[in-house]
This record gives sequence, structure tokens and C-alpha cells, in this order.
Amino acid sequence: MTEARLSAFTGDKARARFLAAYGRVFDTVWPADHRRLDVPTSFGTTRVYRAGRPDGVPFVLLPGAGGNALGWHRHVARWGQARPVIAIDPVGEPGCSTQDTPVTGGRDLARWLDEVLAGLDVERAHLVGCSYGGWVALQHELHAPGRAASITLLDPAGFGRITKRFILWVVLGGLAGLTPRPLRRRAARWLRNATLLDDDLMGLALASTGFRRRLPVPPPLTDDELRQITVPTLALLGERSQMYDAAQVASRIEALMPAARAEVVADAGHDLQVHSPDLVTDRAAEFAAETSTRAAADGPSEPA
Repeated sequence: MTEARLSAFTGDKARARFLAAYGRVFDTVWPADHRRLDVPTSFGTTRVYRAGRPDGVPFVLLPGAGGNALGWHRHVARWGQARPVIAIDPVGEPGCSTQDTPVTGGRDLARWLDEVLAGLDVERAHLVGCSYGGWVALQHELHAPGRAASITLLDPAGFGRITKRFILWVVLGGLAGLTPRPLRRRAARWLRNATLLDDDLMGLALASTGFRRRLPVPPPLTDDELRQITVPTLALLGERSQMYDAAQVASRIEALMPAARAEVVADAGHDLQVHSPDLVTDRAAEFAAETSTRAAADGPSEPA
């Protein structure tokens, strides 16, 4: 649980500065063909971007803490060749969504995501969650099951206590993001954080300092909770993850989750999505296609 407060910008000027920077980056990196939609929920209005094919079970993309839809810009075009893609700016994160009700735990986040999917008339979805977004995807399956056709997790949160080592890595990365480009690139090597090499997204770093994030810290998932998640799940873990021992987490996932498999990605850290974008794109696309094929063979047909 967290204190019942709202994430918010520190003032109108901070919000305007961020949204201006967000708009510039969006126009630079986002695929041209998309629709912007604002979905009302019990927790606030949620901005989503729809791209890709008009038919099929969509990918629904959930970013990590402090992130938004822009973090998926490397993946959207290729995923969209096979199926619809829905990228979300979560409430409580810096983006174009607005939060008006506190989020106090995983059950609230599950309800929020389910309301977003319902508002978009999405009955089935291939959820893809990075870090905090992976934990949100698992919370959704625990508390609002039925919509997920599959879940792909990218170095997900919720598999251990947040350590001082990880917090230090996040803080140092945040500070490095505010430095000039040459220093930031050196810091990327030292910290093993490829996100610092993304010049476009780093343009948002300074603007994001005017945002105060107040979402719950993910508690570790219990063994019983993991056993309850029976939807097909692919976990991609960074071999050098700063969050946990990837090999131990992979073993736990495969031992407890009935329909899960895990892959430890060599030399990647918690920056997996940026460190190995082609691998992430390929694995998620292959897993969604495989899941759809199996579902069609086993029962009522699922659109590809």
C-alpha cells in the first residue's frame, strides 16, 4: 500500500514544459500511422495510441516506472505488421494521461487496466510489460483475468524486494540523464544502462523532473500468486539485471507458473528493452503468433 496521493506535475508550467517536450519526441520517433484516444477510467483519463493492423488480437504495451508509450517506439512498426498495437500512457506516470483518484495497490492497477481495455472494446490482448509494467500485467491477470491471450514480461518487477543496489542504479541513471551527451554516453557504459544512449527519450529527462510519481511499490509475488497465473507467459530477463538474480527468477517462473517459459538474455541488464530491441521484438511477436495458433487448434478460433 502507498499513501493515498496522486501523481502529478508540480504546476502548470511543469506540465506544459513536459507536454511540449513529449510532443517533440513523439513527432520524431513515432510511426506515422496511429490514432490517439483518451479513455475515461475510475482513476483518470488514459491516453492510448493505436497503430498497426486493424484486425486481430492486439499487443497492449505497458511501460516501466517513470515511462510512457514513447518507450516502445522501436517495436511498434514491426509488431504492427502482424496485429494491432495499443501503447498506453499509464495513469500516475509522466505522460498525457491524467490521474484523479489514488492508486493504492495491484488490485487498483488491475481495475484501471481492465477499464482501459473495456473502453477500447478489447476482449483479448497480448500484454507486454516492461519492469513495473510487467508487474501490472501480472496483477491484471490475478485480479481481472479473462482478457489476456498471453503475457510477455521484460525484466519484470515483483520478483523480490526493491534493493538499495537497484535504487542506486535508478538514481544514478536519472542523474546521468540530465548531463551533456558525452558524459551521458560514458555513464551508459559504466552503469550498463543503454537507455542513456537514446538521445530522443533522454530529451524528456529534464522535463520529467517536474513530475511527482506516487504509485505503489510492487511487493514480491508469492508462490501461490504465481501458480494462479495460467495464461501463456514468456519472461525475458537480463542476465546482468540490476533488480535480481535472473537465473534464480527464471527457475522460479518455470517451476511455479504452469504455462510459462523464461529466457535469460546474455549480457543485458534491466535495460533489456533498449539493450536488445530486435530480440525483444522478435521473441514477443513469435510468442504471440505461437499462442494464437495453439488457441485456434485447441478451441474457438482466435484472430491471428
